Amino acid sequence: MTTIIHRKNPAEQIHVESPPSDAPIEKLNDFYWTDTEEPHAQRRKEILKKYPHVTKLCGPEPLTKYIVCGVVALQLSIAYYLRDKSFFSWRFFLLSYIIGATANQNVFLAIHELSHNLAFKKPLYNKLFAIFTNIPIGIPYSASFQPYHQLHHKYQGDEVLDTDLPTYYEAAVLSNVLGKAFFATFQIFFYALRPMFITQIKFTYIHLLNVIVQFLVDYLIIKYWGFKSFLYFLFSSFLAGSLHPCSGHFIAEHYILDPPEHYDRHTDAPPPETYSYYGILNFFTWNVGLHNEHHDFPYIAWSKLYELNRIASEFYEPLPKHDSWIMVIVDFIFDENVLLYNRVRRESKREKLEQMKKSVYSI
Repeated sequence: MTTIIHRKNPAEQIHVESPPSDAPIEKLNDFYWTDTEEPHAQRRKEILKKYPHVTKLCGPEPLTKYIVCGVVALQLSIAYYLRDKSFFSWRFFLLSYIIGATANQNVFLAIHELSHNLAFKKPLYNKLFAIFTNIPIGIPYSASFQPYHQLHHKYQGDEVLDTDLPTYYEAAVLSNVLGKAFFATFQIFFYALRPMFITQIKFTYIHLLNVIVQFLVDYLIIKYWGFKSFLYFLFSSFLAGSLHPCSGHFIAEHYILDPPEHYDRHTDAPPPETYSYYGILNFFTWNVGLHNEHHDFPYIAWSKLYELNRIASEFYEPLPKHDSWIMVIVDFIFDENVLLYNRVRRESKREKLEQMKKSVYSI
């Protein structure tokens, strides 16, 4: 059970059930509102009915922890190498952009895998290992990511609970070329800070441990290697969520880049709201490009998503997909028909939340 604070009524706490950690419009002024349910649950039922054996793909991938250790070691090694190099040198920038940003995007998405408990069988081990994985990011992140991300999966498009959606203020201010360029450049800050302004997740001992471990490592790096090594972590994290090829996945996953000319929520089916990508950059990003597959089966690890796609190919082949994350960023910025409003949005099930809240209080 997760406790959040309603953004329209901060004095009121709402209790919602997030997925168990160990479970096997109008153009220019509104989002694409729909009264339909999100598509993944229904497609999952259809796939399971036809291919029940796909459940065998679910579960942890032991290889994950070894890859993570290698990436963290790589980032520590480069941070040490850059300890006495100028931040304003081409060497510092190129290493940060080419290797650091790619590696930290890998780290971000490794934490994503761990949030679904796909490295270890026990949820606690995944949480603790995520704190270790967090080290090259430079700021504590892993503990907060999991509850917000679980809500994104269970309540996709929900106006209150899905913090992946842009707010009205973002959409109104940034739906122009300069605004979208700003968003794409600094999107790491939007994804990091937006959830805290919309819903507040209860602070736990895992959050505290994440903060203590990260700040301790940061202190030791600054003390023994110097501030430039720490700055390499921060700069790599920024670039990983900025104008970098791998960061295209943030936009590619759920933004509607080919919006319909006319849309009526009462008569038209909503546009596709999740998009996959099958290109080479999946190699560096834990196959996160297979995003329809991931949302359909969140407990299938990165290493088996292509197998899911092969087994249920007739379900995935007709779905719209992206060929290039780089072009996703370019089209997002320069296409006048692509706005921050281009997301499918659902009214929050207030009555259901109230009933859930009452049932919790009655226990």
